[in-house]
Amino acid sequence: MKKFLLFVFAPLVILTSCSKDKFDASKQAATDDAAIKAYIGTDTAFHTTADGSGVYYKIVTQGTGANPTIKSTVKVTYTGKLLDGTTFDSGTINQSLQGLIKGWQSGLPYVKTGGRIILLIPSREGYGNSAAGSIP
Repeated sequence: MKKFLLFVFAPLVILTSCSKDKFDASKQAATDDAAIKAYIGTDTAFHTTADGSGVYYKIVTQGTGANPTIKSTVKVTYTGKLLDGTTFDSGTINQSLQGLIKGWQSGLPYVKTGGRIILLIPSREGYGNSAAGSIP
């Protein structure tokens, strides 16, 4: 199995959602998308992934070599931030892309080995309607 080394700065978008009893997934998706679009503003370097997931990405450094696939083992150095700049996590992960959150599965294949990418991930592609650590 090929291993890919990716250096990723990934500000993940995980927005506060309603309690599970009153949660409206379509309303949250619209809220997330509006917040991401407001954050991006006029930065035309951001693109949406082709899979319709609502993930936006910006290639900082393309890297060289092959792009990872869902079955690739990736080593990712990351910083996760909310849209307000609050860091909620950082570190290095070395595992199958298939075992990572859906937002990373959607976005990481756009960058080559050694590249850097910014991912803006709506809550449904991150941790959904569940808090995780310091992520609301």
